[in-house]
Amino acid sequence: MTAEIICVGTEILLGNIVNTNAAYLSERLASLGISVFFETTVGDNPKRVEEVIRQGLKRSDILILSGGLGPTKDDLTKEIAAKACGQELVEDAEALRRLKEYFAATKRPMTENNLKQALVPENCTVLYNDNGTAPGMVIHEKNGKEVILLPGPPSELIPMFHLQAEPILKKLGSEALFSKVVKIDCMGESAVETEILDLIENQSNPTVAPYAKLGEVHLRVTANANTEEEAEKLVEPMVKELRKRFGHKIYTEKEDVTLEEVLVEALDRKKYTIAAAESCTAGMFVGRLVNVPGASNVLNESFITYSNEAKMKYLGVREETLKEFGAVSEETARQMAEGVAKAAKADVGVGITGLAGPGGETKEKKAGLVYIGVTVGQKTKVQKCQLRGNRQKVREVAVSKAMTMVRLALEEE
Repeated sequence: MTAEIICVGTEILLGNIVNTNAAYLSERLASLGISVFFETTVGDNPKRVEEVIRQGLKRSDILILSGGLGPTKDDLTKEIAAKACGQELVEDAEALRRLKEYFAATKRPMTENNLKQALVPENCTVLYNDNGTAPGMVIHEKNGKEVILLPGPPSELIPMFHLQAEPILKKLGSEALFSKVVKIDCMGESAVETEILDLIENQSNPTVAPYAKLGEVHLRVTANANTEEEAEKLVEPMVKELRKRFGHKIYTEKEDVTLEEVLVEALDRKKYTIAAAESCTAGMFVGRLVNVPGASNVLNESFITYSNEAKMKYLGVREETLKEFGAVSEETARQMAEGVAKAAKADVGVGITGLAGPGGETKEKKAGLVYIGVTVGQKTKVQKCQLRGNRQKVREVAVSKAMTMVRLALEEE
């Protein structure tokens, strides 16, 4: 089966928001074994939206549209999709009930234009919205095509697609699918692909595909068979081969587990605490840690030491070190990691210092240069990284690399 993703919204075309919906939907469809051949972004123009939908109906089995389901005049996705599928809009009693209940609970007056959100195409499956007002829907087109309409906000689209649309999509195929992900945090995409090029070139069923993420690479193994159990049996030998090739570079094989979750679990298992001294990342390392439930078991305090004075005052970085080697150096990162562990009485210390972007560069030290120090017990390691990208990307990748260094250091103990 083939699918096509259509994202509706002039704000996307203008660059006012980043289109994360297309990336999410593409990845989820790939995990279901559904090929995506086209992705389109179209503004809030009725004629252009209709043209894109009609074109999609000619070449794809499934259309997935996001955005344009709200109450305002420019929210016309539903109306145009219904027209393209030759259907009339009718009122859905449950959608109307939920709409009234939402406004009553929030103690806000429901203006007349909100009522259009309770209208749905006559031949569709309604996807009720537990996180907003606009329901989604799966329009069953007369020629056997399926047109899925989803709200634009990711906080509404993601749970609706995952919990309601995915089960419908799974039933559309004649074969059962099983997919498993292997997550690697020690290598770049090109290096990972080189290691599995023979598997990619000779693959049939199952298939393995690499996906580059920020600071990590995910390998998705997918197989189809008559039953899900049979598909799972086809996937396992490939996953076993990936374990053999990448070993400790794999940090998890669980779909929804993040690197920070693995790190917090490893620290908690050892009854260790961690503290970070961050300069260029300014708290981003700790920020990711505290996203994990239970982080309070392993994190008591940390420091943002942006200036040289702060590095000396709170971490005990020596003045002569800063004068001789500079704040962005292996020696400073080492003393930051060891100093924060001592100051916080933590089992693990992390020091991150670098030049995230232009400013403060020298002939020897270019933008993107980051030193990361990690100390566990009496052992300290420092890694030099020359990262590419804007300030934000450099900082985010530096945090991921620091987490990987901690993970590997804990495994070596």
